[in-house]
Amino acid sequence: MVSKTDDIPAPVPTCNTVDLAREGETANSKETSKTALQDPCACGHRGDTAVMNGDSAHDQAEEADSKQDGNADADPGEDANEQEVIVIQDTGFTVKIQAPGTEPFDLQVSPQEMVQEIHQVLMDREDTCHRTCFSLQLDGNVLDNFAELKSIEGLQEGSLLKVVEEPYTVREARIHVRHIRDLLKSLDPSDAYNGVDCNSLSFLSVFTDGDLGDTGKRKKKGSELEQIDCTPPEHILPGSKERPLVPLQPQNKDWKPMQCLKVLTMSGWNPPPGNRKMHGDLMYLCIVTVEDRHISITASTRGFYLNQSTTYTFNPKPANPSFLSHSLVELLNQISPAFKKNFSALQKKRVQRHPFERIATPFQVYSWTAPQIDHAMDCVRAEDAYTSRLGYEEHIPGQTRDWNEELQTTRELSRKNLPERLLRERAIFKVHSDFAAASTRGAMAVIDGNVMAINPGEETRMQMFIWNNIFFSLGFDVRDHYRELGGDAAAHAAPTNDLNGVRAYSAVDVEGLFTLGTVVVDYRGYRVTAQSIIPGILEREQEQSVIYGSIDFGKTVVSHPKYLELLEKTSRPLKVQRHAVLNEKDTAVELSSSVECKGIIGNDGRHYILDLLRTFPPDLNFLPVEGEELAPESQKLGFPRHHRHRLACLRQELIEAFVEHRYLLFMKMAALQLMQQKANKDNKTAALQDSSTADTQSDSKPQPAEASDKVIETTAPPRTSSDSTLATEESKATSTPEKEALASLNATNTNGTHEHSAESHNGGCDSLLEGKDADENIPGLAQAKELAKSLAAEDGSGIDPRSREVVLNACKAVGSISNTSFDIRFNPDIFSPGVRFPDCSSEEVLKQKQLLKDGAAFLISCQIPSFVKDCLDHSSLPMDGASLTEALHQRGINVRYLGTVLDFVDNMSPKAQLEHIYRIGISELITRCAKHIFKTYLQGVELSALSAAVSHFLNCLLSSFPDAVAHLPADELVSRRKNRKRRNRVPGGGDNTAWASLTPSELWKNIASEAQSYYHFNLQCESVDQAVEKYGLQKITLLREISIKTGIQILIKEYNFDSRHKPTFTEEDILNIFPVVKHVNPKASDAFHFFQSGQAKVQQGFLKDGCELINEALNLFNNVYGAMHVEICACLRLLARLNYIMGDHAEALSNQQKAVLMSERALGIEHPNTIQEYMHLALYCFANGQLSTALKLLYRARYLMLVVCGEDHPEMALLDSNIGLVLHGVMEYDLSLRFLENALAINSKYHGPRSLKVALSHHLVARVYESKAEFRSALQHEKEGYTIYKNQVGEIHEKTKESSEYLKYLTQQAVALQRTMNEIYKNGSNASIMPLKFTAPSMASVLEQLNIINGIIFIPLSQKDLENLKAEVQRRQLLQVSGKTEEQQGSQLDLNDELPVDD
Repeated sequence: MVSKTDDIPAPVPTCNTVDLAREGETANSKETSKTALQDPCACGHRGDTAVMNGDSAHDQAEEADSKQDGNADADPGEDANEQEVIVIQDTGFTVKIQAPGTEPFDLQVSPQEMVQEIHQVLMDREDTCHRTCFSLQLDGNVLDNFAELKSIEGLQEGSLLKVVEEPYTVREARIHVRHIRDLLKSLDPSDAYNGVDCNSLSFLSVFTDGDLGDTGKRKKKGSELEQIDCTPPEHILPGSKERPLVPLQPQNKDWKPMQCLKVLTMSGWNPPPGNRKMHGDLMYLCIVTVEDRHISITASTRGFYLNQSTTYTFNPKPANPSFLSHSLVELLNQISPAFKKNFSALQKKRVQRHPFERIATPFQVYSWTAPQIDHAMDCVRAEDAYTSRLGYEEHIPGQTRDWNEELQTTRELSRKNLPERLLRERAIFKVHSDFAAASTRGAMAVIDGNVMAINPGEETRMQMFIWNNIFFSLGFDVRDHYRELGGDAAAHAAPTNDLNGVRAYSAVDVEGLFTLGTVVVDYRGYRVTAQSIIPGILEREQEQSVIYGSIDFGKTVVSHPKYLELLEKTSRPLKVQRHAVLNEKDTAVELSSSVECKGIIGNDGRHYILDLLRTFPPDLNFLPVEGEELAPESQKLGFPRHHRHRLACLRQELIEAFVEHRYLLFMKMAALQLMQQKANKDNKTAALQDSSTADTQSDSKPQPAEASDKVIETTAPPRTSSDSTLATEESKATSTPEKEALASLNATNTNGTHEHSAESHNGGCDSLLEGKDADENIPGLAQAKELAKSLAAEDGSGIDPRSREVVLNACKAVGSISNTSFDIRFNPDIFSPGVRFPDCSSEEVLKQKQLLKDGAAFLISCQIPSFVKDCLDHSSLPMDGASLTEALHQRGINVRYLGTVLDFVDNMSPKAQLEHIYRIGISELITRCAKHIFKTYLQGVELSALSAAVSHFLNCLLSSFPDAVAHLPADELVSRRKNRKRRNRVPGGGDNTAWASLTPSELWKNIASEAQSYYHFNLQCESVDQAVEKYGLQKITLLREISIKTGIQILIKEYNFDSRHKPTFTEEDILNIFPVVKHVNPKASDAFHFFQSGQAKVQQGFLKDGCELINEALNLFNNVYGAMHVEICACLRLLARLNYIMGDHAEALSNQQKAVLMSERALGIEHPNTIQEYMHLALYCFANGQLSTALKLLYRARYLMLVVCGEDHPEMALLDSNIGLVLHGVMEYDLSLRFLENALAINSKYHGPRSLKVALSHHLVARVYESKAEFRSALQHEKEGYTIYKNQVGEIHEKTKESSEYLKYLTQQAVALQRTMNEIYKNGSNASIMPLKFTAPSMASVLEQLNIINGIIFIPLSQKDLENLKAEVQRRQLLQVSGKTEEQQGSQLDLNDELPVDD
């Protein structure tokens, strides 16, 4: 089954990128606190939104299995969970380990560990790392590798375990050589640059001079200020136009290779002949030492020794002396003094590195830049390439892995209690990450032509492949399968749709229903789908296998009761309606999914579903249907539009948001009707008619004001069990930050929709508190809830008919499929070509059509405006294309709406405040269009011309050189004529040199027409320079975006983009093309619940409890994902923040250092999340007195941000304020002013000149001027700040008072200075000068300001203080309400950020 050994010392495996990326806000939150104060105090500055992978948007696992503490009121479930946890938290104990030739040492172990894990630790320790073939013995008994420690008799505190050398086998000898090679390469970054074995880059140690904690090389205290060199590099100063690329990968001095051996390879004499086998020879190695000595070594069952062979003569007899040693390292130590010296130095360095710098990541991260690396001889790499590692997964018996069996067996594991669930999730996760890696390798082999097709006779684009028990198919329209849906375009979109379906069904996780392992790989212009193979499917024809669904898009349809039963369980969480369709004989067939979804029972008896490409309903905005009219909002914007294919469907997040929106509408209507019933029983019926008709109109119509306030409270869509339908009380607690935003937005947009978008953005209810209060005022709402509850509970029998009528009307109005409860589901087959419905369901079909139109209108009239509002109030802060895409996906907006979003932003009134979004959107649009063109461009390129073709494309895209000419490799020019006749071997075909004729103007023309046809956006530029000029883009940013999207890796050097005399790139600059991989991200559900409960506690002010819960979550995450994962990164960040707030600075530093390393390794060195992590780490370094390190980290963050999005971005203001404050602290006043004034300018631009953020900026600038004794300028800035405070929060507010005190102080100082100056003028040199007080700022005051701008508030944790804090929180919420009314420009966030500091 699962590979038992993971390659890391921790007892764990490892997962994927971007799921939780910002301040510990969780993406799939279903529960947090009741009093979720919007204050970011403990949970991150600005209400940082979660960045999420767009997959299972709201963990349906919880909806499907009520077994977890899905109940929003976390307490009871939480206690149960804690009880469970204690079971697995047995205390660890210490054992002694005695290895040959070393002193015994102590090792801390835990009872759940396996013996195997002690093996891993020993293979990593400096003094035992060269041993691989040994057993552990307790009192002479060999321990079983796969036994848990607690099951071993006699093993207890203080037991002595002996390391006993075991005889080698061929497998063990290979493992040993491979391990030694790994040790020799342990500091070599080439694997990370080449993107192999889950290695990735990390540069943090370059800036921190090694480890940060007490072991740091130099610890600076405030007194050593003079020694700090604070000068930032020229290119990161505010206003610098230069954007160098080389600093992206600073030189790490540890990487200068320490050569231990020149060559270590397998000998050409392998394998040993029969007579030597019988002497115990296993294999032969050739080695060249640093001293240039050529030696030949035999690996035998007893160990390694020198033999007498040379390159050309075979003499396997032992040399004299033979130096027989059990380990290769011991042997080499005796032969080569240089090896002995360098190997031990290398191991010391290896062990000193932070473990997170060397642990493998769960999924491969590729770097888009790399230096030129020397290609060294490496036997293991060569062997891997030749065997193509087909199933050479060292630890798995039986060679190739049966992926399908592993994937499905892990799903079937028991999940009754916490330890079982952890084991199950860990196994699922491990198999998934292994499968993703194997699929990626296979897909590359397929495209590179290294795999034989299973149908070699057919045209290349129709071929299919099987490699390592994985089935590969290309994204082309084979046999006109997709002809009616858009041909190749549909065939290209189908795999990602299918993957989204697989994600959704895996997240619901219904017992007995199985999906295929699915990975989609884009490589060299081709899309390859990798799938695990259903047992027996290859022996049968598809027609025989499919017992549910349709193989011809609905012409023939079959159904099966078992499938209906299994799919029925998924239909609620996935909002799929059970429906009937007609088959070819005109009989009705029941389905609980789309017709394309096929059910096949494998030879293993499991029920598989595949082809889930229409799991979610179609998007009518991009699906013109004759005779159907969309809602007016859609029509007004020119929808429906023609799309390349007919597979455009709505995202799961949109379905969730839409259902939630309708649920609120439903509750409101029921409440209003109940009120009317009460008010006038006489005209009851008339009133009901009125209200229901009034509200039946499309929900994008403005709603009554009180209705909109309701939104805040019930932000939970209907929950689990199929009979209880209304999420009543539970929903109260459900307001994760993401949801709060969602709620307040729905509110705004029900008030004033996008016809008058400007007002709706500033008005509307956004405060949690307002929502709550207003909520209480909706008359009848409580009654409606009660009614809903009792309806659900009693099957509606004991309820009076009038109430039932209320519910019936409300159900009708919102389009519920049931008449007695709220239940919205979609029929995914509506508008599918070829699908016919029975006449009896025509009314239902009409209802479903209307629902789809409403859904499409909801996306345009609610979701896009609310996304833009998020950007306006900075609760969503995308920095690059990927984070923009994620923010859109979170709202359920597909990227094909990018043009619509950009037009919407362009027409907003405070356009300047959205400039960053517009710019990132344009650059995303351009690079996506370029990617579409590049895809087909690459398909026509032969392998030998690949680097020339890629560099030519980049020149046409980014270089100012007007006539970029392709450099065809010389031989190709000669054979051009022959090429035409030869049958193309490249899948996809096309003229192999057509690519060379592309010109910049043609490419940009194509980009503009692609933007028009795909995104319906009018791009007004005909060349890269025009684009840069008109939209304020940066070429280096465009280069980064296109490289990441297409998998290009370029040489890291300074490129001259603007030369008009020679092209920017040459073919030598293109180093590699990597695959771009999409796959399922399995989740750790229990860890997630703990994480959320912890956040909830923190938000309620119970920091200690929160901290414990989050530590527990960290343990569970480690249990499931291994040590390295994006979600663990979010956990560590929140922990660090809590440590910091609770005064444990050293612990904060240690946790944040891990978070930075993990973000660099698992997301990328310049990912927006990594930039954030660097900023937090700098703050904690400053608090620990490590000033120079803090500055280096901030400079690094600023450099990365300049490359990723340029200087003009709201987040840059925060970064510059941080830098300015630290520089102020080290008395670099002029430099400090440059950064603080830049921050002031950016804040004024993005938050409006009257914002509290701007007031704070003015104050920071004034403080520096005061330190420079330029009191006039200081006064001027402080007055500005004072005016803002007075207008926004009133004269009695502490902030205003502080500011006015400071003004008085500055005035006194200015007067004193003037007196002194006058004295000097009057009396010349004999003037008696009063000593003026010039104070250098104290570290404490600088730190206080740093905390303020980063949104941190300190709490001395006594009970009395906690009571005060709660009062303070309520006061602040009231303040927010009053501040809101005065400040129209949406600076609610500033209040949040800066008022915490009053204490």
